[in-house]
Amino acid sequence: MENDTYIIVLSTCDSAEMATTIAENLVSRQLAACVNIVPGIESVYQWQGKIQHDAELLLIIKTRQACFEALQNAIGELHSYELPEIIAVPVQSGEKNYLDWIKSTTATTEIK
Repeated sequence: MENDTYIIVLSTCDSAEMATTIAENLVSRQLAACVNIVPGIESVYQWQGKIQHDAELLLIIKTRQACFEALQNAIGELHSYELPEIIAVPVQSGEKNYLDWIKSTTATTEIK
């Protein structure tokens, strides 16, 4: 059942303030159970024909597939980037009580 499919969503930000704003918004709206903010990463990527090097923070977002569309929309609305990274990775397995906690702290119906 898709409502019980757990995912990890990855996104990056260029400031601690932006990362905190997104994390708090996702958790308060029950679109994510938990967001880890990992500082001190360097992203190397190609943008508009040039190689870029940027200091960023990584958001590791624990949620369910049923919340993904609304979560993606929320990140898009809040993010300062023209094209924010929003990548979902399926959770193959996990500790049952932790997965139950994710389910109990995220929206119980599909949100759009």
